[in-house]
Amino acid sequence: MSRPQLARHLPILGWARTYNGHTLTNDLVAAAIVTIMLIPQSLAYAMLAGLPPVVGLYASILPLVAYAIFGTSRTLAVGPVAVVSLMTAAAVSEVAAPGSPEYVAAAAALALMSGAMLLLMGILRLGFVANLLSHPVISGFITASGILIAASQLQHILGVRAGGHTLPEVTASLWSAAAQTNLFTLAIGCGALGFLFWVRKGLKPLLLRAGLRDYAAGLVARAGPVIAVAASILLAAGLGLAERGVAVVGDIPSGLPPFGMPLLDLSLYASLALPALMISVIGFVESVSVAQTLAAKRRQSIVPDQELVGLGASNIAAAFSGGYPVTGGFARSVVNFDAGAETPAAGAFTAVGIAAASLFLTPFLYYLPNAVLAATIIVAVLSLVDLGSLRRSWRYSRHDFAAMLATIIVTLGFGVEAGIVAGVAITVALLLWRTSRPHIAVVGQVPGTEHYRNVLRHEVATDESVLSMRIDESLSFANARAIEDFILREVAARPRLRHVVLQCTAVNEIDGSALETLELVMHRLAAQGIDLHLSEVKGPVMDRLERSDFLSHLTGGVYLTHHRAIMDLAPELTRRTTGAP
Repeated sequence: MSRPQLARHLPILGWARTYNGHTLTNDLVAAAIVTIMLIPQSLAYAMLAGLPPVVGLYASILPLVAYAIFGTSRTLAVGPVAVVSLMTAAAVSEVAAPGSPEYVAAAAALALMSGAMLLLMGILRLGFVANLLSHPVISGFITASGILIAASQLQHILGVRAGGHTLPEVTASLWSAAAQTNLFTLAIGCGALGFLFWVRKGLKPLLLRAGLRDYAAGLVARAGPVIAVAASILLAAGLGLAERGVAVVGDIPSGLPPFGMPLLDLSLYASLALPALMISVIGFVESVSVAQTLAAKRRQSIVPDQELVGLGASNIAAAFSGGYPVTGGFARSVVNFDAGAETPAAGAFTAVGIAAASLFLTPFLYYLPNAVLAATIIVAVLSLVDLGSLRRSWRYSRHDFAAMLATIIVTLGFGVEAGIVAGVAITVALLLWRTSRPHIAVVGQVPGTEHYRNVLRHEVATDESVLSMRIDESLSFANARAIEDFILREVAARPRLRHVVLQCTAVNEIDGSALETLELVMHRLAAQGIDLHLSEVKGPVMDRLERSDFLSHLTGGVYLTHHRAIMDLAPELTRRTTGAP
């Protein structure tokens, strides 16, 4: 394998060649900032997944190193994220009791399956799967997941036990348990929520007024969760809140992740296969969206197929180090980008920082209230909720609005897995529905020009012996019947018609079903003494037509331009519109 080929499969070989002291400094600074942010976030997301908090730290070490070797984004930060954590909880709780050793083992097995699927998709170059879900569906799913996650964390804010995988279940459970609310837990949870919401909006302007530079003020503001964690630990320890019923994290094992082979149980893997596939697709879509956005800001690029390999390796690394499914996170990736990270090495340095925290800081987290971790999650996921996009979708496209609203309703009412399935089904159904209703325009000549436009939108000239139609869609099995009906309907309304010209400017493909339909239409027109012509056929489409016998039977001609066709078929029209003799 040549060096360029090797570098394509191991992107680290590309950026490592130009690595220098300046890049090292920028990566180290970014890593330090992301590490500070990632510690409370990892603990919180592990709790969201129903796992011991330390598992969140484990999932933030080796996956970062694996991505640094195989990933193509310079600034994507891989680790636990809210949506994948919620999906993990929904999947694993079906096969094991939350918090049990079996539950932890099943989460690692889920990471292994997800990693293997992503790796296989990368090898097969299936990066295009990111296009399977439309933006309205993704937006609706993330919005609904954010609401569901926030609702599920209210039990920790109230200090009660509640559960459920859908919004009605969570709401009913919280209502039933509301009478057992612990006032101390409620106070510290609401206090943390208020502080974190204020930090997001109010701390940076305050620091700017105090004379701090914009960059430094932004970094301090992003450290808000760390401040909340430190303050709540001191408060809980000093006031003995654990003895007053406030749930705290408790003992967190110190040390590096427990390296070992994930549980191999065929029945378990069969039960987790579908959730693993869903986590893989959703995680990849979220990750590649963030990576492409950040890469564009620096005029860089990513390789979706290699991103599948990078994320697959990260999840396999998580599985072998006691973690659970991971993907690229939006918030930490933006912080990594803003902090000046230049290469994936920043992620590897972050892994070193998280490993150091696992070794030395875990004893200090004993008195960390669960309510503060829940507040961290709620504030983070509510930033993902975008109900305003419903209004924007309604104004722009009723179809996109319907897809987004349906995804939200199904996700909230029936759970995340049902929401994903509904989203994919709605996307495919809308695609087929739109394709089956192609836009077809009867066109005429704009006087004095060689341009042809829709007769319903412009003042144009036509000839009663020629019907010019522009089909604004590729021809396929889904729309062949609609195109046939449109042509025959227009032909029936023109008794003096002698020529039909299909302007194929927007036709990128004609499949077998559509080709048979064109042949049928051609024969029916020929029976009425009408010739069928094509104009402005694209090269790839023409290549395929030449491989069939359609052109040899075509009753009319194939024209390079539509104007050339009209000049030949309706010379009187062109003379009249151009004033030529």
